[in-house]
Amino acid sequence: MIQRYSSGSAFEQTFGYSRAVAIPNGDWTEVLVSGCSGFDYSTMTLAPDVETQTRQAFANVAAALAKAGAGLEHLVRVRIYLADGADFDAIAPIVGDHCRAAMPANTSIVARLLDPAMKIEIEVDARLPR
Repeated sequence: MIQRYSSGSAFEQTFGYSRAVAIPNGDWTEVLVSGCSGFDYSTMTLAPDVETQTRQAFANVAAALAKAGAGLEHLVRVRIYLADGADFDAIAPIVGDHCRAAMPANTSIVARLLDPAMKIEIEVDARLPR
């Protein structure tokens, strides 16, 4: 049975989506996590620098994965959306710190994000043994 998880964000209700969706698939459960920005939802703040936003985005990803019983070590795919390609070198070691245990497939894209203050958004897929 498909399980849907919310972070409690108003965006999820407004846009009609789940923060994470867990899909049982044979011996595995696929966990799909919606794009997570660098907003700190506990304070509703967004740091001005891409490094802090990247760390917070991974914290948001990890929190969503945890609701489905998964962690960063279960990542199989990561999609990084950067507002400015010039930030790639600054975020690369931070992404590596969070992904190295799983060594997932990775795609990095330069894209205009919804809020001009957002510098990064991270979307992941994980695979968890059942």
